[in-house]
Amino acid sequence: MLISGGSEGLGRALAARFSKKYNVIILARNPARTEQAAKEIGCDFAVADVSDYGQLEQAVSKIIEKHGTIDCLINNAGIWIEGPLEKNDPERIKEVVDVNSTGTMLLTRAVLPHMKKAGKGKIINVISQAGLHGKAERSVYNASKWAITGFTRSLQAEFAGSGITVSGFYPGSMKTQLFAHGGVEKDPSKFMELKEAVRAVEFILDTPKGLTIPELGIKPTYY
Repeated sequence: MLISGGSEGLGRALAARFSKKYNVIILARNPARTEQAAKEIGCDFAVADVSDYGQLEQAVSKIIEKHGTIDCLINNAGIWIEGPLEKNDPERIKEVVDVNSTGTMLLTRAVLPHMKKAGKGKIINVISQAGLHGKAERSVYNASKWAITGFTRSLQAEFAGSGITVSGFYPGSMKTQLFAHGGVEKDPSKFMELKEAVRAVEFILDTPKGLTIPELGIKPTYY
């Protein structure tokens, strides 16, 4: 199982939970933080920037060489931006789209040939409620997530009957550092505990052979 954005937040929580049952590899772009997280969790790790296909291809090749297969990919890496569009820094806009949208597509592209060779695999794209609804001063972030909603639904049609399933997971606000890393302060008192999101992803993961969960959303009741 390969989890992007696995050094902190939801990715780390997923890795900590699933490493008890599966062979987990976390992937993130900060070498020191990723190695430390893997050591604390007790799993393997790979270092790559999801927006750089060369790095991803190299990381996936090393994982296949070491572990033989990647039977599950959880695309979780993501970063935040908000505010009026004209006040969003152009470089930050590009970075958000590169990570949230292109990164998911590129990592999936790197893993797919190995899943197709095996004739099976599960892909879970951690999207967001933002991938379903528009919101003022969230145009870039929501667009980056809407792109993955379309990507996910298209792959579901493309791989129907192939043994490869693709699920979209749409969580609401969670108690992570997503907003803080984006330079925004939020009151997390009403946000979801990570364990609730982990439980939802586990439900998708444990779906019996022959069944799939195309979409699953979970959000705090204050929405």
